[in-house]
Amino acid sequence: MPFPVANQVQAAQQQPKHYGITSPISLALPKDSDVELTRKLCEALKPYGVFEEELELQRRILVLGKLNTLVKEWIREISEKKNLPASLIENVGGKIFTFGSYRLGVHTKGADIDALCVAPRHVDRSDFFTSFYEKLKEQEEVKDLRFVGNFHSVIDILFARLALQTIPESLDLRDDGLLKNLDIRCIRSLNGCRVTDEILHLVPNIENFRLTLRAIKLWAKRHNIYSNILGFLGGVSWAMLVARTCQLYPNAVASTLVHKFFLVFSKWEWPNPVLLKQPEECNLNLQVWDPRVTPSDRYHLMPIITPAYPQQNSTYNVSASTRTVMIEEFKQGLAITDEIMLNKADWSKLFEAPNFFQKYKHYIVLLASAPTEKLHLEWVGLVESKIRILVGNLEKNDFITLAHVNPQSFPGPKNGTEKEEFSTMWVIGIVFKKMEGSENLNVDLTYDIQSFTDTVYRQAISSKMFEPDMKITAMHVKRKQLHQLLPNFVIQKRRKHSTDGVRFITDTSLDLSLDGDSSMSVPSPTALSKTCTFIGTAIAVINPKSYISIQFIFIECSSHAVTQSALTKACKAKKKKNIRTKTAGCRL
Repeated sequence: MPFPVANQVQAAQQQPKHYGITSPISLALPKDSDVELTRKLCEALKPYGVFEEELELQRRILVLGKLNTLVKEWIREISEKKNLPASLIENVGGKIFTFGSYRLGVHTKGADIDALCVAPRHVDRSDFFTSFYEKLKEQEEVKDLRFVGNFHSVIDILFARLALQTIPESLDLRDDGLLKNLDIRCIRSLNGCRVTDEILHLVPNIENFRLTLRAIKLWAKRHNIYSNILGFLGGVSWAMLVARTCQLYPNAVASTLVHKFFLVFSKWEWPNPVLLKQPEECNLNLQVWDPRVTPSDRYHLMPIITPAYPQQNSTYNVSASTRTVMIEEFKQGLAITDEIMLNKADWSKLFEAPNFFQKYKHYIVLLASAPTEKLHLEWVGLVESKIRILVGNLEKNDFITLAHVNPQSFPGPKNGTEKEEFSTMWVIGIVFKKMEGSENLNVDLTYDIQSFTDTVYRQAISSKMFEPDMKITAMHVKRKQLHQLLPNFVIQKRRKHSTDGVRFITDTSLDLSLDGDSSMSVPSPTALSKTCTFIGTAIAVINPKSYISIQFIFIECSSHAVTQSALTKACKAKKKKNIRTKTAGCRL
């Protein structure tokens, strides 16, 4: 990729246009030292594969061209079937638009392309998921095709039908008038392209914006704060923060913009929203982000508002914990870039990955498992989309100050049985409050975890995706025990450790391994039958100062209710002492 330094100063001197909702903070032109630091930044990024090679880029262009041709052919075929006039069929059009990182020009090697198929009004959404689906299946280049409209591993395709008779090549999706008389599904499909195009029109220098965004995205991924679904920021949110920085420093080059990015957002007074332009009202009666009108918008902790109508908050998933983690990372980023600006450090220091697994004393490990690879893929997607609910539950616990989920997932440990099982694991770092004068503080996490798993199972059942043997297991471990669960490449072990004592218990076992720590194997709905295999859980007992033991008991019974005395007797039978118990009611 060519590095845009040569004409940056020239471009910076031609900035008469005003960008953003406020005046710029600085109009200073770049110095020679800034340009040199930008060159070094570009060199530091190359080893991470953030720049795509020309051959791969040409391949993407070729694939998109074929797809665009395919869309036009398909729309003509649909038009003929619906007996449209020949003169209209000849010019009916249809077009593939791109959005996301590819449209912004910051896609990395091997990244998917986000695309939108735009069709005229006589083409129905059902046509897209039937005849176009079949047309794609006939293409020999298509290796994996999913009914939801996914050209998997190459292009993710959305669909939008406009209230137009034909789709011209010159169509500009930023035109708000295109939203008239559209159903909400088409408006949502158009939103990605409209937001991406608005961002590119709202930055002073696109090349400086792109290089800065590449650096910030890499930094966010390396520091485990890149994930919209888990409550951090996704690609479009990071793009809008970088775009706002570019508006505030319109003449700056990428090295300065990275530094100013951390300066601005380490001091930003959240929940004041980040806006790239003043919201506009189009009188289309669509709901927009407005805390004056919508009470729920007032509770958003880190609002970053999309610039295209209808304006939305792209960070509604952010929680108190994830915001705290990100602000701390902004501050550390500022400290490092301060050193880089003074030539006291290299750019490589900014992209050093912190050791998440040494950061906290206590962790919760969440395991999602299913009997087949196909079911596992669906199950993991659902569980991951709900993990932020668990984080929210933990945040509400009076004795927890922070719940930091690592966006990176890992393959789960082998269960040691002959039965094949596919599993994925997430790790959540926990910080407990320091309570003065309390040597032995007990904290109950049973409800926090159980309410989360109830939500996941309920969603799975209502969407008719639940299958037997889909399971969720929650487990507490201390920092020194993580090596027994995580893959070798994650934690470099100094010596060989035994994995004995680490087991995810089944519905009928009682195990207090891991020095008193054990896991909660949450019952699946199929286990709650008339035989009532699963019943009770023991209370989670936590001592933040010295040790933690989360102890869960699962026992078989023939009735549909378990009394506390029954659990107590079970504990005594196993000769386990000092276990407080409570009943988890059975649902039929």
